[in-house]
Formats: sequence, structure tokens, C-alpha cells
Amino acid sequence: MIRWPAAIADRDALPAFYREHQTGLVRLAVMLVGDEATAEDVVQDVFVRLHRERPALRDEGKLLAYTRAAVLNGCRSVLRRRKLAHRHAERHLPPVWSAEAAAMLGEDHREVMRALHRLPRRKREVLVLRYYADLPDAEIAVVLRIRPSTVRSTMSRALAALERELEATR
Repeated sequence: MIRWPAAIADRDALPAFYREHQTGLVRLAVMLVGDEATAEDVVQDVFVRLHRERPALRDEGKLLAYTRAAVLNGCRSVLRRRKLAHRHAERHLPPVWSAEAAAMLGEDHREVMRALHRLPRRKREVLVLRYYADLPDAEIAVVLRIRPSTVRSTMSRALAALERELEATR
């Protein structure tokens, strides 16, 4: 029998779930979309959808993985829209980071972030989920809907590609 997870079965539980996981989900989204305002919008949209359309999950423990996957998909949509808009816009490079965020980050961190954003989508997502969301291989596999062995091989290739990107900028 498929049922709504107890974490969101009653309307009072969803705000508690939001308060508990919102910060981590926004951090995950920031790493993927590059700015906090957009990341907050993505997470907010996911929780609005959770409020309207409760997911039918067999295992309550998978609600957080479901929510992470929804945030990841929201980030992908944002990046697709940006890419499409970029193709049709005038050719100039808008700042990716807000002035406040850029001032807070050290040059090394910004360099890593620029290199990370030059990686292909799956490699970037695996690195962000592992090193910024601190997820183990099994959870990354659930979020990305791939096998744990694919997570490990992608991680290895992503780290090598990130290293090449960083060496190319030095």
C-alpha cells in the first residue's frame, strides 16, 4: 500500500520538516545554480508542491531523498532556462555570484566554484552531493537514480576533470 509519509501526513508536520531540512537543501541548490536567491526559490517551489501534492512513497525514510531529488530537478530546470536565455541574449557575462557572496568567498574557493560549474552536469551534481551535502554513495545513487557503482566511477572521473580544470586556470 502506498501512503503519504508521516513526516507530511498532517499539515502541521510539513512546516517542521521544512524547518529541519531547508538550510541544507538551499545549500545544495546554491552549489548547483550559483546564487542564493534562486536556490531559495527552487527549495520553496519544492515545498509548495509537497504541500499541494503529497508524494506517494512506500518508505517514509525516503522523503528526504525524494525532496533532494525534487530540488535537484528544480535546479536542472533553472539551468536549462538560463542556458536557453543565454543563447538568445546579448553576449556578455553576467556575474554568477552576488557581491555579498563574492566578498565572503576567498579567491581559491571562487576558483574551485568556477571550475566546478564548467564540469558536465552529472559530474558536478555528484561532487556537490558528496562534498557539499555530505551524502554517501547510496544516497547519491537514490537522488540521481543511478547505481552506487556509477556514483563511484563518476566521482573518480569528476575529481580528475576538476583537477584538470583547476590546473588549466593556473
